[in-house]
Amino acid sequence: METVLQTNNLEKKYKDFKALNGANIHIEKGAIYGLIGKNGAGKTTLIRIICGLQEPTNGDFSIYGVNNNDNNIANIRKRMGAIIESPSIYGEMSAKDNLIEQYKLVGMPSLDGIEELLELVGLENTGKKCVKNFSLGMKQRLGIAIALASNPDFLILDEPINGLDPQGIIEMRELILRLNKERRITILISSHYLDELSKIATHYGFLDKGSIIKEISSVELMERMEHKFTLKVNNLKDFVKYFEENKISYEVMDNRTIDVYGKYNLSKFIRDLSKKNLIVDEIHETEESLENYYMNLIGGIKND
Repeated sequence: METVLQTNNLEKKYKDFKALNGANIHIEKGAIYGLIGKNGAGKTTLIRIICGLQEPTNGDFSIYGVNNNDNNIANIRKRMGAIIESPSIYGEMSAKDNLIEQYKLVGMPSLDGIEELLELVGLENTGKKCVKNFSLGMKQRLGIAIALASNPDFLILDEPINGLDPQGIIEMRELILRLNKERRITILISSHYLDELSKIATHYGFLDKGSIIKEISSVELMERMEHKFTLKVNNLKDFVKYFEENKISYEVMDNRTIDVYGKYNLSKFIRDLSKKNLIVDEIHETEESLENYYMNLIGGIKND
């Protein structure tokens, strides 16, 4: 599988503050990569560096195998489109005129494809209506159309559903999925809306205090989220030893509580423990959400 983006110990320092602290991220072609982190975790800084708007203090990164210090990086970035923080649009112009300006800016040889782009983002019937009179959702979709003007195959979206109403969120979700499935565009998306992100992402990167503390596919994450057992035990060290020996994913919550992640037949699981004289006092099965997984992760990285 081709790697679209890879960062290597990326750092960004502002005086005594490290916005990025050795961030390592890997995005494969065809992925919808959800970048998750609290405000101040470094998401926008990471995106701005990738897009060439800032320079890293240390570390490096590559886009489609081309290092950021390579003279060819500017040409490689032509394969990218991005919306960072808010779309750059002209409020006094129509959606079509905004796209015409963007076509000129990126040096497109003709205006072919503008009508197709407007239809793709659901703005084909806006006519001469000024963009300043668009809803927030319409402005966001126009921003994506502008980012797609140069026909990129890697799209970066920073909080694309921030502030949207429920209908706008649905429209944005459907558009992102269409771009990925029909146009085969690899997408990096940061969002605070974890429930919504869980509906579209194929991979996740969890960013905390400037570092990627976990990368995981949606398939692996769903297996973990759907199957979580909380065990109450007396001999914690023996359970930890057994789980380590059998490569069982777990997290120690306190001196009597262990969370176990993965697909297990509960009855067989308990029998296997009993055969090793590992007695469970209580067991509870719960379903974990992406938000809970994230909160547990930044509170203490699970053992894998």
